[in-house]
Amino acid sequence: MELSMGIKNDKLVGDFWGGLAAMLVALPSAIAFGVTIYASIGPAYAGLGALAGILGATALGLVAPSLGGTNRLITAPCAPAAAVLSAFAIELVRQDVDPVFIVLMLTALGLVAGLIQLLLGFMGIGSLIKYIPFPVVSGYLTGVGLIIIGSQISKLLGVFGSQSLWRTLISPEMWQWQSALIGIVTALVMLAAPLVTRIVPAAILGLLAGVLTYFGLAYFVDESMLVLEGNKLIIGPLGGSASSMLEAITGRWRDIGELKLSQIGNLMGSALTLAVLLSIDTLKTAVVLDSLTRSRHDSNRELVAQGIGNVASACAGGMPGAGQMGATLVNLASGGQTRVSGVIEGILSLFAFLVLGAFIAWIPVAALAGILIVVGIRMIDRHSLQLLQSPWTVLDFVVIVVVVAVALTYSLIAASAVGIALAMLLFIREQLGSTIIRNKVEGSNRFSKRVRLEHQMEMLEKHGDRSVILELQGSLFFGTKDQLYTALEPELRKRSYLLLDMRRVQSVDVTAVHLLSQIRDSLKEHGAFLVFSGLDHTLPNGRNIAELFTQMELTTGSDQVKVFPLIDDAVEWIEDHILGESLQQEADLPPLEIYELDVFRDAKEESLIALVECIGRRSVARENKVFTSGDPADQLFLIRKGSVRISVPIPGTDSSQHRLTYGRGDFFGGLSFISRAAYFSADATAIEDTELYVLRREDFEMLREQHRRLAFQLLEAIARVLATRLSYADKELLAMQQ
Repeated sequence: MELSMGIKNDKLVGDFWGGLAAMLVALPSAIAFGVTIYASIGPAYAGLGALAGILGATALGLVAPSLGGTNRLITAPCAPAAAVLSAFAIELVRQDVDPVFIVLMLTALGLVAGLIQLLLGFMGIGSLIKYIPFPVVSGYLTGVGLIIIGSQISKLLGVFGSQSLWRTLISPEMWQWQSALIGIVTALVMLAAPLVTRIVPAAILGLLAGVLTYFGLAYFVDESMLVLEGNKLIIGPLGGSASSMLEAITGRWRDIGELKLSQIGNLMGSALTLAVLLSIDTLKTAVVLDSLTRSRHDSNRELVAQGIGNVASACAGGMPGAGQMGATLVNLASGGQTRVSGVIEGILSLFAFLVLGAFIAWIPVAALAGILIVVGIRMIDRHSLQLLQSPWTVLDFVVIVVVVAVALTYSLIAASAVGIALAMLLFIREQLGSTIIRNKVEGSNRFSKRVRLEHQMEMLEKHGDRSVILELQGSLFFGTKDQLYTALEPELRKRSYLLLDMRRVQSVDVTAVHLLSQIRDSLKEHGAFLVFSGLDHTLPNGRNIAELFTQMELTTGSDQVKVFPLIDDAVEWIEDHILGESLQQEADLPPLEIYELDVFRDAKEESLIALVECIGRRSVARENKVFTSGDPADQLFLIRKGSVRISVPIPGTDSSQHRLTYGRGDFFGGLSFISRAAYFSADATAIEDTELYVLRREDFEMLREQHRRLAFQLLEAIARVLATRLSYADKELLAMQQ
């Protein structure tokens, strides 16, 4: 009991320090994001923006970790939310919308985005969002970073109002050098801080440097900067008290009731953009966290928790957010172990608001702009430039550039849609560039596991051109239809058996099935067979090829289509068809006598008489064992009638792997007999009622003493047959490697 309590206390201590460190990282960014959004309405709203950032950090920190299932994940206001909401606010300002109404619409936008996230989680979309291609994610993160940088340059230069970025850059007379100095100092300290210490978060050190620079300028250069009211260089009064927070929450709810349904509908596009971006940001952070902690998150549960957290944040007057990479990694490094660390981060954000509200009012806007510019720079994926080094990845780089361009000129959701469309085209291009024919082998070069007699092998080689085996791979869909037809069309007239091995096929669409139906009908016209193997495996998309082919009536309704679970079964069926009458005749024949076996065809009559005296006979019923793995390997078995399957047990299971099948007139156990192996390493099972000759090694030793020539002939015959089998196996391996 004491040990259990000690473990819990250790986790709680770690969660506290992790939550504290995460708050120190997340809170300055949250304030900066909030100021960025609301300052777009007007400088007078900067304080309200800081309050929205703090309330967002508090609400998200308290709600999302409590409901989510990802340990150590810190949810807080983030850059994608700042980018989307800033663009939304700027557009409303351009339309001369009343600032009070803009604030209300920002709250509604966060609320609707949270509800959409909630819906995405319930619908199971969380499992799909993480499959968005890397070029799209890279492009939108770079786009968000550039949008953040562009939105902060004016604030860093101390230019307030609705001027465009370009006009700000070409009008240095509008710049305020004090503001620029504060922002530059903040950014430089934030960049250099990790080189000096990692104990205190870089954002905190940068912010402190910006505040100290501001007060240094105020005392030594411009005393007007010490005035709080009407000072555009600082955030301004927040009203940091519990009563002001309650007023912010209740005031929003009084106003939001005045929104019309049509106005809510106009938010859907931006809300969907925001919800998707926040979801991607969260799941990307969760995936990274999984890899660092060897854990596994529940994407859909996390989306539900994030959605409820964003709804709660909107209800409290805060800005929306997502699982934040920087704060999460700081939490992990500082000892955070469970979801409690996220809740502690939210509690400490609330405490900081109530205790430090007066201090936060003096934070320079330029310092926050400097922090966000550094954040934006870090979001730009500079490593994507490596994609230009290879012609194979140049088009992926083009996708990134297009996503960034659309994000900057139109919107982030349009950029994501365009990026996904381009990524799909790249995927189709990749599929078209790869071959779907993994291997092609004629029947004379590929044999089944049924061991044939010498005259049967000669017949199979002679008629081997009647069959061909094509091993397919990859995706059979409308894009590879022509490639598939081009590969199959030359075989249609000259083959009697077309075998398609489907083991490595990853996907099949209706277009490919329709083409295979046409192939079947073409073969049927001249009495040829379409043979499939490996249809029973489940595709990555969860579909079963056999069920699809049955549904599309490709493998039903025609005797000219055959389906086998394994390729060896299919090849054996084709061989049996080619051998045809000879196999049927053998099935009706009586058991072979000793002199009728191939291995003794050159032996003299008096020698065979001596052999008969030392050789035994054995009958084995169907499905009974001739021998099992581990039995003494001191016997040679010659098949008078029937057939025997050799299989090797798979260690740790009750199953076995089929090796070879021997039939009438053949022998097995020869390799062990010659090499004097101590034990058999396989099982031998009668496939049908079987009659055997059995020559024990000790009887063979006696035979060798009395009839050396016969013993030599027997060993020579066994070695000759084994060598012939080996040559066929080598020929088959060479054909499969081509």
